[in-house]
Amino acid sequence: QVHLVESGGGSVQSGGSLTLTCTVSGYTDGIYFMGWFRQAPGKEREGVAVIGPDGRTTYGDSVKGRFTISRDNAKNTLGLQMNSLQPEDTAMYYCAAALGEYYSGGYPAESDYNYWGQGTQVTVSS
Repeated sequence: QVHLVESGGGSVQSGGSLTLTCTVSGYTDGIYFMGWFRQAPGKEREGVAVIGPDGRTTYGDSVKGRFTISRDNAKNTLGLQMNSLQPEDTAMYYCAAALGEYYSGGYPAESDYNYWGQGTQVTVSS
């Protein structure tokens, strides 16, 4: 099976930056898309960013222009650079991997992801 472990979370002041890393282990063959999601207490989980096998990306409207997703296939890691953080970004952040190569619309939906990490907490104070 595939194991995903997030790291890099913490507490920062409004306007600060954090870098999250997702380390992938186990059977990694066939993983084409990887993404970041987040969930705050009492709210539904939402998509943050997705990166495909060719490096193309998409971002949620609330983070576009502030967050950058990246992947290093040689190291089996997924990164998320978060800048200009705001209190509204406070949430548990999860990384996920999808096995499919092609999806309607170009990117997988949340339900299409096959593996999920346990999450890392990000807290932004004002």
